[in-house]
Amino acid sequence: MADGLIKSDPKVLMGKPVIAGSRIPVELILEKLAAGETVEQIMQAYPRLTEEGIRAALAFAAKAIRADVIYPVHG
Repeated sequence: MADGLIKSDPKVLMGKPVIAGSRIPVELILEKLAAGETVEQIMQAYPRLTEEGIRAALAFAAKAIRADVIYPVHG
């Protein structure tokens, strides 16, 4: 993961992790990818976003769910 690309500041989006220098939250990127949008489509919608930023968001999410926490899955 590109160090420093994901930031969390209580003054920006209530501390949600965002791409550094933006207000683009990691969760938005994950939701768009899960919905089937391509990296290119996301970058077109958010011109300040880079492919490196998207990869950093994915790496951040992967690291976050490695924690020893149980995530109930209903369905």
